[in-house]
Amino acid sequence: MKSYLFAAAVAASFAVFSGVAEAGPIEKACMASDRGGNRSLCGCIQQAADMTLSGGDQRRAAKFFKDPEAAHATWVSQSSSDDAFWERYKSFGQTAEAYCGG
Repeated sequence: MKSYLFAAAVAASFAVFSGVAEAGPIEKACMASDRGGNRSLCGCIQQAADMTLSGGDQRRAAKFFKDPEAAHATWVSQSSSDDAFWERYKSFGQTAEAYCGG
């Protein structure tokens, strides 16, 4: 697991330094949120998302920044697909917290 995190961090760092990195949906939502504005932290959270969530999951999770009620609705949903997404989302949150020092 540590080698995977290291490899992802190296890849993300290379993309940033080579100028080809574009902000992902999580980073964009983080920067636009009323709690955002910290490019370093939002970028780190995006890196955690890149390690744990698909593109579709990232776009769905990014909506939670503007609409926390959508997160709550997903959490309490009885849908098996929402439950599966929520497990992936929790994994993302744990990874972001550990990786970004949250």
